[in-house]
Amino acid sequence: MYNSIEICAGAGGQALGLEMAGFEHIALVELEQEYCDCLRRNRPSWNVQCMDVRSFDGTPYSGKIDLLAGGVPCPPFSIAGKQLGQDDERDMFPQMLRLVGEINPRTVMIENVRGFLGSAFDGYRQSIFERLNKMGYSLHVSLLNASGYGVPQLRPRAIIVGIRNDLFDSFEFPQKRVNPEQTVGKTLHDLMAARGWEKAGAWRDKANSIAPTLVGGSKKHGGPDLGPTRARQAWAELGIDGRGVATDAPEPGFDGLPRLTPRMLARLQGFPDEWDFGTKKTAACRMIGNAFPPPVAKAVGLQIKKVLEYGLIDSKSETEIPSRAVG
Repeated sequence: MYNSIEICAGAGGQALGLEMAGFEHIALVELEQEYCDCLRRNRPSWNVQCMDVRSFDGTPYSGKIDLLAGGVPCPPFSIAGKQLGQDDERDMFPQMLRLVGEINPRTVMIENVRGFLGSAFDGYRQSIFERLNKMGYSLHVSLLNASGYGVPQLRPRAIIVGIRNDLFDSFEFPQKRVNPEQTVGKTLHDLMAARGWEKAGAWRDKANSIAPTLVGGSKKHGGPDLGPTRARQAWAELGIDGRGVATDAPEPGFDGLPRLTPRMLARLQGFPDEWDFGTKKTAACRMIGNAFPPPVAKAVGLQIKKVLEYGLIDSKSETEIPSRAVG
């Protein structure tokens, strides 16, 4: 088994996916107490460091870590925000770069929103890539949609994978797999019918496509709903009332558009049903909506593990593979 350190761990989506891919977490760093409680509640054995990543010292782990991962905060780059990028105090790319330098991990994995790849951040993105190149990593960058990896949701995410130059860089992003059975209706039918709602079958048949991207909102502004007007319209086409989140599934005799429960949201995000987000609905919805879908993290993690299994350049051949640095 290979080891990892993760920063900005959130409610554990990326950590869970990497665990399923075969990584053992040496430390998970997360600032918010509710998220830390969630991680500890679901995985008591994980070493959760509930602290500001700015205070996390990577030097004790220098040369000992196979993967440094992090879903650094998205708001600085999200089209739903002001897109302040490096001028946003929530930008944690500098901390990720600091820790890459301190830890010198064999591989790096960074996740962010689609907006990070936009033209508004060309200069900043280039500076990040150049720093990683200078620290000895070749880079692979792609936009992955969660629906291509077993998640019934669009959810495009920018993924950056860095491979240290002393490793054979055989990394390739995972291939998409098409599953026509992967719809909101079929994914959630049992949960929607759990209390005996007679129209659950008809609802399943109407909700016959994948979900739009789930939103979590910020601690200050996020509420238990499915997003702004345009998103709610997309949910309504699936037969779902996106103006709020329900505590329970519809009862017998319910008429109208049902609302999703936190458990339903979690399943749309690829979490197992036993993952416990607590009893506070607003907090649970924020944790779920801001998460990195575990199946996507697993798929990328398995590809990274192939590189680690192949090993060092010097142990395989005298010929080095040219760097595939992204510029």
